[in-house]
Amino acid sequence: MDTRGLLDQLLKSGQELLQQNVAGKSAGHAKGNSGGSNLGSLLTGAGGGALAAGALGLLLGNKRARKMSGKALTYGGLAALGVLAYKAYGNWQAQQATAPQPEPRTLDRLPAAQAEQHSEAILKALVAAAKSDGHVDARERQLIEGELAKLTQDKELQGWLDAELNKPLDPADVARAARTPEMAAEMYIASVLIVDEEHFMERVYLDELARQLQLDPGLKAELERQVRQELQ
Repeated sequence: MDTRGLLDQLLKSGQELLQQNVAGKSAGHAKGNSGGSNLGSLLTGAGGGALAAGALGLLLGNKRARKMSGKALTYGGLAALGVLAYKAYGNWQAQQATAPQPEPRTLDRLPAAQAEQHSEAILKALVAAAKSDGHVDARERQLIEGELAKLTQDKELQGWLDAELNKPLDPADVARAARTPEMAAEMYIASVLIVDEEHFMERVYLDELARQLQLDPGLKAELERQVRQELQ
């Protein structure tokens, strides 16, 4: 499966839609319109040439678009997640009173085959995080699946995405995809970028995911700090 290519396309192409959505919300509030964008308007607003942006907007469920311009999640594409994880790891290691540790093998520093494994784990985490508020219903799943199908003709990848969208939310299942500590860090960063931490269900999911990923509390805090810096 070319999970890496699909995920990179989603992350790079999503910026325009998220920025347009934030601008549209600002204009709507200026006109006294309290109604937020829904999935249908996200699809319409994406335009024919922005399928990846539309799929990302659907996958995110319009959560982070309420609070950000899209820069943090999409700037630099998939490698940006690896960069954030690398920074967090370096800062965390520097705080430890132990012998020097090997350089982190994050997504941005891996050969293609290993980067593909990381990408699959990250996409799994993204899909789960998008469902963590409990609001992705059957109609929304159909819309997401339809948009993603336009991006890839890979039947194996389409089947995998369909299964991930429709399975029950299970942080333990998500965490099992992390084969290395670096993968765990990248999956957690991707999840933090998506969830609304002020939403009780999403915060509970995020905390349980960190526990299942066996993240050191200091590393967990540093990963969250890196995301907050990018969102400023």
